Amino acid sequence: FAFNHEQTTVTPVMSHLFLSLSNSGPHYHEKKTLANSMPKQVEVRMHESHLEPIEATPRSKCALLCQKMRKNLLLTLTVLGVILGAVSGMLLRVASPIDDNIVMVIAFPGDILMRMLKMLILPLIISSLITGLAGLDAKSSGRLGTRAMVYYMTTTVIAAILGVILVLIIHPGNPKLKENLGEGLKNDEVSSLDAFFDLIRNLFPENLVQACFQQIQTVVKKVEVQPDFEDTNSTMDDFLSGATKPPPIFKDKKSLQFKSGMNVLGLIGFFIAFGICMGKMGEKARLMIEFFNILNEIVMRLVIMIMWYSPFGIACLICGKIISIKDLEVVARQLGMYMITVIIGLIIHGAIFLPCIYFAIVRKNPFSFFMGIFQAWITALGTASSAGTLPVTFRCLEENLGIDKRVTRFVLPVGATINMDGTALYEAVAAIFIAQMNGVNLDPGQIVTVSLTATLASVGAASIPSAGLVTMLLILTAVGLPTQDISLLVAVDWLLDRFRTSVNVVGDSYGAGIVYHLSKAELDALDAQHGKSDDIEMMTKTQSYYDDLKNHHENNSNQCVYAAHNSVLVDECKAECIQIYLPWKRLF
Repeated sequence: FAFNHEQTTVTPVMSHLFLSLSNSGPHYHEKKTLANSMPKQVEVRMHESHLEPIEATPRSKCALLCQKMRKNLLLTLTVLGVILGAVSGMLLRVASPIDDNIVMVIAFPGDILMRMLKMLILPLIISSLITGLAGLDAKSSGRLGTRAMVYYMTTTVIAAILGVILVLIIHPGNPKLKENLGEGLKNDEVSSLDAFFDLIRNLFPENLVQACFQQIQTVVKKVEVQPDFEDTNSTMDDFLSGATKPPPIFKDKKSLQFKSGMNVLGLIGFFIAFGICMGKMGEKARLMIEFFNILNEIVMRLVIMIMWYSPFGIACLICGKIISIKDLEVVARQLGMYMITVIIGLIIHGAIFLPCIYFAIVRKNPFSFFMGIFQAWITALGTASSAGTLPVTFRCLEENLGIDKRVTRFVLPVGATINMDGTALYEAVAAIFIAQMNGVNLDPGQIVTVSLTATLASVGAASIPSAGLVTMLLILTAVGLPTQDISLLVAVDWLLDRFRTSVNVVGDSYGAGIVYHLSKAELDALDAQHGKSDDIEMMTKTQSYYDDLKNHHENNSNQCVYAAHNSVLVDECKAECIQIYLPWKRLF
């Protein structure tokens, strides 16, 4: 093939590969002038060679299984860690009573794992939200957020309704259980209005640094009221006449106090606004975007290191928890039907409803999607923390399933905070179970109230300290049920918490996949727009470089070795082709 260099489009690689000219002898300057004025010809010689196919050696099933296990070594180790932790905990319970110090030593590696995962939550949320939203315009980020919120609220309402239906059908509550379990600890009632205002206050933190480790909560205290002047005179008269002292008068007084715990909702709200504003700044914010991209990459590398420690940590965490539970067998017999109701509901929601929603919208196999997030599901089962599992969920969706980082970095942090399908189902079941245990028949209006309150309470659970207790108090107070029975369910909450957390993580992951499918066209259009602007920027820089190099050649025309610059069109942009003239080479 022969290409005319001045008329043919070539790539920069081909130009550097084939454009090599040589000048030698006394007529060097004449050849140089001739080379600059005449068209250059490039000759490419190609020959065809036949390759004989090599037949693949058949491999045994055992070898294929070993290859898959090596490929998914981390997942295999994590599953083994969960199994070994549960089995070891059950075996150690059979032994004689174990000292508390030994239990603490067994659970210590699991505590270290939880600390490392929680340590990464703050930098991961900050970097992921900013980098995800900075790559979107305001219109695209608004549509992305709307789709995510519609999915979150829909699945949470479905989960709460499913829990109500199951607990009414199975009817696990029995008044005889109250006689066996006894009375629970009395809890202070919580106002729904106070909880709602606390949610809004936490959404707008007054101090961003303080929001990293504290959040605000309304506290009600009993304050003794001093009697007025007339009451004081009557009291003195009663005292002189020998009457007994009147009982003190107490009044409820509300105050705002800061409680320990990260204000995740407030941080997410601020950094969403921060990322959107940074995206609007365009080229001015390029340096900050690169900084947070690097920060996100560093955090994800730390996540990979922690994930190799997670199998051992999860095994110790589960083993220590099983050993530390008192009277596990007795509690399992008394609350067995309650546990079965919650677990059946979580399985139906996580294994049937969520995959069906994903298949109806995306039209892809939901179980293949689930296998891609299996590592995150196992981690959630072991740690019982949606936020702690967030780093692993990021890695599964981006690396295993190829979800766009702009979607995962926006959808997952928000989902881990407000999308609590498993929590909504659990709280609906627990509230009606307590009503059945106390012999209270709820009317349809109260059942609807339980469903709606469970949905709303699960949305704001992350921004309320002691979320599980407070949200359950909200539901029971809303329908007038006794709040002291909540403490009776704490004995099995450690197990149910792991199941509902795993369903929460699965719901967040399916939501990211659905939002990515619905937003793919917009993301591709943004990529094309950004690519076009990058091409224009490259053409501007290339032309400037060409002018500088031309001036350099005019000022250094007497040198023996120099570079003559040519610029050719390649797919509507300019590519640099440099011809090196070497006097010691011959012209080919």
